[in-house]
Amino acid sequence: MLVAAAVCPCPPLLVPAVAAGAASELADARTACSDALGVLAAARPDRLVVVGPAVEGARGGFPGGSAGSFAAFGVDLSVRLGSGSGGERPLPASLSVAAWLLGHTNWSGAPVEGLGVAESAQAVRCAETGREIAGSAERVALLVMGDGSACRTVKAPGYLDERAEAFDAAAARALGTADTAALLALDAGLGSELKAAGRAPWQVLAGAAEGTDLAGRLLYEDAPYGVGYVVATWS
Repeated sequence: MLVAAAVCPCPPLLVPAVAAGAASELADARTACSDALGVLAAARPDRLVVVGPAVEGARGGFPGGSAGSFAAFGVDLSVRLGSGSGGERPLPASLSVAAWLLGHTNWSGAPVEGLGVAESAQAVRCAETGREIAGSAERVALLVMGDGSACRTVKAPGYLDERAEAFDAAAARALGTADTAALLALDAGLGSELKAAGRAPWQVLAGAAEGTDLAGRLLYEDAPYGVGYVVATWS
């Protein structure tokens, strides 16, 4: 059963070593993520599953101890997702950021596992995956990694799309109020057009939370670099 969840953005720039001189620009987001992980720890889960978007070849499960790297971003920094022997496949970027966050906050709670999901995954399949995760242990927590639209300004990765702000506002409202129905109603096609990498992971969360009475809390919402970032907790 899902007992708590934290929602965090997953840009590699969240890691100070990657952001370098721009590290201070995401300091508030980083602090909010640390606070969100504190909520997960307080819930005392038996199992923590990290869910994030992944490209083909980096999808599916990752055991505890799986390694990731930020070498692709020009930084000689490696991370591990919790403890354990890991596996042969490297973590996708979203789970590497999660591994850094967990290490940064000295996570010492439940065993950690990862799951990379396709950004194109349909809501029904995402919800099914969430229900499977929630039923895997008596007390399950989720760390859900994912960004909103990448089309909030002309300098954004996806340029400016006037639909982006409304999409992000709806997502932030749903995440901040633990509204599972509203999350599942987010349009996969529109999310893809807006390059919203968090849509599928958020819908996994919605499926996992079905039948619970968790309350949501929005800790951070902004769009630096023209990308929607949200930090929220469900507990």
